[in-house]
Amino acid sequence: MAATNVESFTNPRDSLPNVYTAVTAREMDFVTRFGDNWEALRNILGIMRPIRKTPGTSLVSYTAEIALESGAVEPGEVIPYSKATITQAAKADLTIEKYAKAVPIEDVNKYGAEIAVEKSDDAFLTKLQNVVLTKFYTFLKTGALTKTATTWQDALAKAQGEVLNKFATMQKDVTAVVGFANILDAYDYLGTADITVQTQFGLTYIKDFLGYSTLFLLPATQIDRNMVIATPVENIDLYYIDPGDSEFARLGLNYTTQGETNLIGFHAQGNYSTAVGESYALMGMALWAEYLDGIAKITVSAGG
Repeated sequence: MAATNVESFTNPRDSLPNVYTAVTAREMDFVTRFGDNWEALRNILGIMRPIRKTPGTSLVSYTAEIALESGAVEPGEVIPYSKATITQAAKADLTIEKYAKAVPIEDVNKYGAEIAVEKSDDAFLTKLQNVVLTKFYTFLKTGALTKTATTWQDALAKAQGEVLNKFATMQKDVTAVVGFANILDAYDYLGTADITVQTQFGLTYIKDFLGYSTLFLLPATQIDRNMVIATPVENIDLYYIDPGDSEFARLGLNYTTQGETNLIGFHAQGNYSTAVGESYALMGMALWAEYLDGIAKITVSAGG
């Protein structure tokens, strides 16, 4: 009787645990890098630890004015109260933002997973980071301390002086002031000066420049030419909603998060019906200023 040839057979599902491990590692890598980037950015800005907010929480900015009474009071007379007026100036909801991207199987076949998956993850991460920063720059332009100056250097000095004066009036300490300016204006001023300009996470900035702890140099899409914005670091907070909230998990939505401060949630999976690799990101983040009149917006004008 002839021997029967028995071909060895490997069930593809036997390798699934390794696939799951790779996906989990990718999710952890994404959220870890996002968190590390924001930790570095937070240190560059000089702001305190992020503040966790519950879903549906609103962010509020205020203006503060004090009508100071005379301090010349006769002996035995009643000392008049100086009236402090706190007014709500801006309000916004801290909301959940949902994002998804898909990589078709054809891209992996054409470019390989390292490029098709990892490079697209890198670009995805950068775009998500820029969403928060761009909203913050837009918010800064609503600053209530508006003045004019005759030169760019004068605008830098005036912006810093205005916020220092405002916080001194409110009897609030200032440890450092950060500024924001158009990159072309900065380079017009700097010329050939021996100044170290740093670039990190897509941000260009100068440390310890003309009294600023950090001066951020932004493109025209984020700040107009001939404009300087400044605010004390004490006026900036980073608020976030935790994507790993157990209430979300009750919907069957389990996002990978990292560390004690969960700024973003990330989940990756394959979709057999479309033959694509899907990636989902969930975040609720906002850079916010407590005092709107603690933000100086100085415009360079010939008649400043």
